Amino acid sequence: MTNQVAFITGAGSGIGRQIALTLAAKNFDIIVTDINEENAEQTVSLIKEQQGQAVAIYCDVTKLESVEEAVSKSVEQFGKIDVLVNNAGWDKIEPFLKSEPATWETIININLMGQIHTCKTILPLMIENGFGKVVNVASDSGRVGSSGEAVYSAAKGGIIALTKTLAREMARHKINVNCIAPGPADTPLFKEISEYNAGITEALVKAIPFRRLAQPEDIANAVAFLASTEADYITGQTLSVNGGLAMV
Repeated sequence: MTNQVAFITGAGSGIGRQIALTLAAKNFDIIVTDINEENAEQTVSLIKEQQGQAVAIYCDVTKLESVEEAVSKSVEQFGKIDVLVNNAGWDKIEPFLKSEPATWETIININLMGQIHTCKTILPLMIENGFGKVVNVASDSGRVGSSGEAVYSAAKGGIIALTKTLAREMARHKINVNCIAPGPADTPLFKEISEYNAGITEALVKAIPFRRLAQPEDIANAVAFLASTEADYITGQTLSVNGGLAMV
């Protein structure tokens, strides 16, 4: 038996890196993809320090051709892809009426089109192998909205809808497609939000029943569950990881 292989986007830093480390600790072989190759190599080094197997591959999720090339290299390296984790994301925090079309396009291309590109490329491989799990990373902003993140919220809502539809289409092929919706997390992206609204961190911590922001490990553990055999009968679901901030 060979280890299962996980293809993770945006795994060079932050939540993506923690997802890679968590899955590697559970004996997955990891394909660390990112547009920052140096960061991706650092993630690989960390995985190898814990005796895991990983490879770093450049991937710009906004370009279908780049995704196709990254997937081709991954299959050459490992022979298969069992798990796809669509983690790559980006946002610019600002009021909607002050935002510009170029920013909208970038947000949608990274957050929504990026996941469409990877699913389009990898799902046929999973169908051929007769197995697969997809874990899309959305956001609770896609369920309840978030001030200063209108287009980001729209893109994340699109991911939730994409997840449900693909789950229906892929069920006949025994492929699970689920979604993680993180709430406020202690990440570089959240620090940008804090700069936009200086009091938001304290306000959110007070509003979250567990009285703390999510840590990358909290998100990674939820991804690991949906990627595991324990979640074999779960598909089309959106799991909020938010400490109870929004109960939807």
